[in-house]
Amino acid sequence: MNPHTNRLAGETSPYLLQHAHNPVDWFPWGEEAFARARNEDKPIFLSIGYSACHWCHVMERESFEDEAIAALLNRGFVSIKVDREERPAVDSIYMQAVQMMTGHGGWPMSVFLTPEGVPFFGGTYFPPDDRHGLPSFRRVLEQLELAWRDRRDEVTSSATEIHRAISESMSIAPSPIAVTREGLDAAARQIASSYDARYGGFGSAPKFPPAMSLEFLMQVAERTADPQLRSIVTNTLEKMAFGGLFDQVGGGFHRYSTDARWLVPHFEKMLYDNALLARVYVRAWQWTKEPLFARTARETLGFVQREMTSPEGGFYSSLDADSEGVEGKFYVWSHEEILEALGERDGKIFAELFDIEERGNWEGSNIPNLPRPPAEVAAELGMDEAELTAIANRGRCHLFGIRDKRIRPGRDEKVLAGWNGWMLAAFAEASLAFDSEEYREVVRRNAGFILDSMFSGGRLLRSWKDGEAKIEGVLEDYAGVAWGMLQAFEATGERRFLDAARSLAGEILERFPNPAGGFFDTPSDGERLMVRPRDAFDNATPAGSSLAIASLLRLAEWFDDAALRTAAHEAASSIWPMAARYPSAFGFFLSECAERIVSSPAEIAITGPADEIEVRALLQVVGGTYLPHRLLAWGQTESSLPLLEGKPLDRVAAWVCERYQCQAPVTDPEELRALLEK
Repeated sequence: MNPHTNRLAGETSPYLLQHAHNPVDWFPWGEEAFARARNEDKPIFLSIGYSACHWCHVMERESFEDEAIAALLNRGFVSIKVDREERPAVDSIYMQAVQMMTGHGGWPMSVFLTPEGVPFFGGTYFPPDDRHGLPSFRRVLEQLELAWRDRRDEVTSSATEIHRAISESMSIAPSPIAVTREGLDAAARQIASSYDARYGGFGSAPKFPPAMSLEFLMQVAERTADPQLRSIVTNTLEKMAFGGLFDQVGGGFHRYSTDARWLVPHFEKMLYDNALLARVYVRAWQWTKEPLFARTARETLGFVQREMTSPEGGFYSSLDADSEGVEGKFYVWSHEEILEALGERDGKIFAELFDIEERGNWEGSNIPNLPRPPAEVAAELGMDEAELTAIANRGRCHLFGIRDKRIRPGRDEKVLAGWNGWMLAAFAEASLAFDSEEYREVVRRNAGFILDSMFSGGRLLRSWKDGEAKIEGVLEDYAGVAWGMLQAFEATGERRFLDAARSLAGEILERFPNPAGGFFDTPSDGERLMVRPRDAFDNATPAGSSLAIASLLRLAEWFDDAALRTAAHEAASSIWPMAARYPSAFGFFLSECAERIVSSPAEIAITGPADEIEVRALLQVVGGTYLPHRLLAWGQTESSLPLLEGKPLDRVAAWVCERYQCQAPVTDPEELRALLEK
């Protein structure tokens, strides 16, 4: 056994296991560590990161594997290592503290706490030696150990002030205001005001893929017939799909672009990005019928099926940016490699299309991307676009085979409940849009896996790995899984998924409500933290509160439930003032909650045996139509849903309704299409 094996060796998180052989005497998050700190009267060093985090790996190599630094930590502190993806509530609280103390945040997060868990000093990455204006980690540890011993009053005073500030920020509740269409239109204009007309997206570098804001702008553009918003959405989706942000060889999106033109990504791939982006590309295809959007969605979902899906049907969390200790090494190519792999003629044509330069387009290597439309390149080369496309497809396939033999980036194989709910929704939407039984089977397997493997005693657990589910679920999990289950019901027609969503909603209303409005992120009977967090912002991922409201709204419609509707509207009205003021930070809330409140969802019932060809033809029409707010019931054998009351379930027909007022049933797919397009 490694002489430095520590307590993290018993964990399942790949991130924690990466630190299991550090000379640092790490504890996992829990009472044992806090009891040790109290008993020994030591401050706590809390280090938070995640498996795909490049600078987390750097700090581990530089500091946590260093015997001298480890000795300082072991002498003066109780050290706790946290995987932020396993414990988002812990991460949220201490990230807010670091931002208050330093004006910025990020990972690795380095926070120093009292034995009661209250922060008094923090930062992010610290180098092992003084560098670039940053104090060395050694110096930080030495000074804080002295301060704890000799200036305890100052430390305690700082901790008290930070605790007070965080508590106040968590308790602020805006005055509830009802959502309006005029307010939503103004929010869309505000988001559009930062649009980058040259490269797409919003603002300047770095650029994060704005999936949730694009979904919102798409809905407003459709509702208002605004050509400018339509152009913003389609141009941004095109630029991202053609850029280095998208893996042109293997499919799927990287985390974000370090430049303005989507060329150079931060190379990690996160499940949540690919879930949100796959879904927005599916919906953009429904909206525009642009083949690029369908292809991008399919290639993203294909990447997830191939590289991010466990044998049991769960979706893994992430792929690292690094391989062999070098960021992006798995994904980049030299000009010579391309010519050698594809031959002189095809290689040069491929290089022209995908921006492969002899000197490289990034740090001496090449990130494949398409800076010019294929039609323009074909015309310049004097060839047919179809031939160019064939060469490109053959080349991508051949390069994929070569790349597959390289040393792969590390994969975080923990399965997170909330994140799986989002990817479940993406596959569900795609199964209907593309009439794909393959995707429908992915939906069944994943939804079944969550229900069978991620619950204990009726409670949803957050993390699963190697057959073990652990850590109590937070709002993001309950609401994210509920949202995914609602989409799974529409994709498969299997009632168990709708009932699962309803059960989860009951847990949300019982264990997560905030009397001041909206929801807390942690359950009322959950672990006691320094404060009980509530984060309403849709940042890189949808907020738990946004997901909860979206799920409650849909369930209220499914069951015509006034109590659920009231709870959803009250929660939405408490968030709306902030969303109207800072719309870019509330993309999911605006698209899935606020727009639904001001719209009248299309209620569609398709009756008849689920395996009938005529039923599938009607489903194809629904799936191929852009209906951002839709209820779809099919495959049902009993009429316990309000939408199905009084309808002959054994007869093939489609019923289009609004607030349960139905038009005459139709059996012809084109008649159904005409009804939906109205």
